[in-house]
Amino acid sequence: MKCPFCGDVDTQVIDSRVSEEGDSIRRRRRCTACNKRFTTYETAELRMPQIVKQNGNREEFTRDKLRTSFMRALHKRPVSTELVDAAIERIYQKVLSLGERELPSLQIGEMVMHELHKLDKVAYIRFASVYRSFKDVDDFRDVIRDLDK
Repeated sequence: MKCPFCGDVDTQVIDSRVSEEGDSIRRRRRCTACNKRFTTYETAELRMPQIVKQNGNREEFTRDKLRTSFMRALHKRPVSTELVDAAIERIYQKVLSLGERELPSLQIGEMVMHELHKLDKVAYIRFASVYRSFKDVDDFRDVIRDLDK
């Protein structure tokens, strides 16, 4: 670690402590050249993949967009916020565990549909109607028939 005072690269760690949240490490350091002390923080950096839209555009993966999708599909449905948060967390963890740099938006949409299917059938049909671009009533019938199986 480079000293912020003199720029020397030779520093010693004097003390290390885990933060109260447990998500970072605080290190007290001393520069061997100028003898000044400073603090550094070490945290894990998780990079979420880029989402590749159907038109080829790329955008950052965000929980906010997931939440918006869930809230639109679940509008006026009796599903608790805790269940929605848990579903969003499952999708987030699944995306993270894939370890990909890019994911097609279709893959995220399928994950959302899978979670909505478990949460609420009406919300699932609402989301599917937009996501799969239903053209007529027959498309709705097909999905409802699949739900009955």
